[in-house]
Amino acid sequence: MNRTERLYAIVQELRLAAPRGRTAAWLAERFEVSERTIKRDMRALHDSDVGLVADEGRGGGYSLDRDRMLPPMAFSPAEATAIAVAIGASDDLPFRDQARTALAKILDAMSPSQRAEASDVARRLWVRDGNGRGRWAGVLDDALRERRVVNVDYADADGRVTHDRPIEPLAFARTRRHWHVLAWCRLREGGRWFRMDRIQAAHLTREVAPIRDLAETFGPPPEDARPIEL
Repeated sequence: MNRTERLYAIVQELRLAAPRGRTAAWLAERFEVSERTIKRDMRALHDSDVGLVADEGRGGGYSLDRDRMLPPMAFSPAEATAIAVAIGASDDLPFRDQARTALAKILDAMSPSQRAEASDVARRLWVRDGNGRGRWAGVLDDALRERRVVNVDYADADGRVTHDRPIEPLAFARTRRHWHVLAWCRLREGGRWFRMDRIQAAHLTREVAPIRDLAETFGPPPEDARPIEL
């Protein structure tokens, strides 16, 4: 069993054991590795945001936060192919890093023939990319998801740069082939559209932004940037 397989297996074991959890010693014996290896694995799982909870006290162990984990799901080969192709065809969408991690998990669960089918379908989808979301997209993704304030260096249409401009991201929009972050601008004290390819730097703060109503701040979305309905 390689490390990737062991990490997946550990998550499954913790899911089955919930809410009791497992100790490092128990997991080391179960997977025939040292406790030091298990602790390194746990650091990796913690960094991957699977909802790992660690009790470092006497007799403590590891468990999963059930509110942060989806239950096991079974996909048909066609469904798994559709999900994999959709993620692979949308490389510039928000939360790309998390989507690529999900794609890796789906592909890893597929049989070789299913992966070959998904790859064949993907090669027959041609997509036209926009101008991308810029190098700071991941920081803005985190700010939006965690509702935190982010300081940006932003260049306007004339090239003038405002440094350390505090904004509160509320939404993303792709319109006229450009990605924008819709945010409450503390400098202007109002909602503003910021083209993401004009953001020259972005620094996530620890400050939690207040809850603001998107519709009240920006009104209805433009016709070519409809919200995604799930």
